[in-house]
Parts: sequence; C-alpha cells; structure tokens
Amino acid sequence: MVSQILVISMLIAGAGGLIRGITGFGGSLVMTPLLTLMFEPKLVVPTVLLLEAFAAAPMLRDAARLAHYRVIAPICLAAFVTLPLGGYVLVHADPLLLRRGIAAMVALFCVLLLRGVRYRGARKLGTSIGLGALCGVLLGGTGIGGPPVILYLLSGPDSVVVTRANLTLCVVAISIAALLMLWVRGVFALGGPLSPLAMAPCFYGGIVLGSQLFRRFNETRFRQFTVLFLLLVSVAALFAR
Repeated sequence: MVSQILVISMLIAGAGGLIRGITGFGGSLVMTPLLTLMFEPKLVVPTVLLLEAFAAAPMLRDAARLAHYRVIAPICLAAFVTLPLGGYVLVHADPLLLRRGIAAMVALFCVLLLRGVRYRGARKLGTSIGLGALCGVLLGGTGIGGPPVILYLLSGPDSVVVTRANLTLCVVAISIAALLMLWVRGVFALGGPLSPLAMAPCFYGGIVLGSQLFRRFNETRFRQFTVLFLLLVSVAALFAR
C-alpha cells in the first residue's frame, strides 16, 4: 500500500512540475491540494516548499542581478515576521479544515487569474508590508503564499523580465525561511511516501517537459487551459471527503 501511495505522490509531483514548466509558478497549486487528499497538510507543506525552492535555483543568479530590492525587501521582511504564526496554524489546525482552506485559496486565485484581476493601487511601503505579512501567514500555514505576491507584482510598471526576477527571489527567500521555521518545529521528513528525494526527479522532469510544451503551443490558450486545470483540481479537493 505504501508503494502505491508513493507512486501516486510521484505522479502528482510530475503533474506539478508540468504545470510549473508551463506557467512558471503553478507547481505548488497542483501538488498541495492533491497531496492533502492523502496526507495531513503539515506533512505536505514542507515537501512542496522544498521542491519549489530548489526548482528556482537555476534562475537565482539572473534574478539576483535583475530584481528590484526596494520592491521585494519589505515584502520578504514582513513575511519573515509572520511565518511562525502560519506555522502554528499548520501544526494545530484541523487537517480537513486546513485542506479545504488550501483548496479554496487555490480556486479563488484561479478565478482571479481568469478574470485578469490585478492590484491597481500605488506601491506604498505600508501596502508591501501588509502584503508580506499576509504571505508569511499563508505560506507558513498552507505552503501557498505566492498568489497575493503574484497579483501585486504583476500590476507594477516593471518589465516582464524584472517582474519574474522579483517573483523568483521573493518566493525563494520566503520559502527557505518557511522551511527553516518548519524544521525547527520538527515538521519535516525526507523519507516515506512523501519523500522529496523520490518526488524530485518526477517534479523536475515535469518542469522540463512543460517548458518544451509551452514553446510549441499558443501561449494565451495554454495558460488558460492550465488555470482551468488548477481550478478543477482545487474544486475536487475542496469537496472531497
């Protein structure tokens, strides 16, 4: 039975990698809701964070050179402060309630993406700090803290290249901090059916395949298909018993 669950986990990791290769950010949005159908969220979140953090490693050199640190520094610093609160929620919240909360958050983000919603206000320091604080709680508690940052940074005047660099550095920095926080809390395991060591080859293989597929198809339609797929996954996880 354990081996069957491990195979399913690896397939989910492959699907997450495929979507991340297509969208550049959707890996955790696929893996977290599906894996929480089989495991408690407090076991799923560290594994997904680890896979996503290492997936961004090849992009860090260019991202560090291109990113606007005045934009992302307040977000990251505020997130670092509130991560322990999210970690407390992850460890102590009812697993079923938390799983449905994760699924509902992914579904909401997908709907916002499909409707083309963007943050329209000014990039004030207070707004960035508030956003970072929210992301810290969400990431520490659910493993999915990126959506608010994505919607916020996509609205800015920066080029696509700079925005991608900002997103990459911001998400990686907060993810590493979250991993350290969860490790201190003892919520971390490298073995068993949720082993990052077993899932990593499938995840990274999916990223390579997704990147190749993305280059061969219409960008807009492929992204729409991907977001619809994410929406379907989250709704299924939301109503599953």
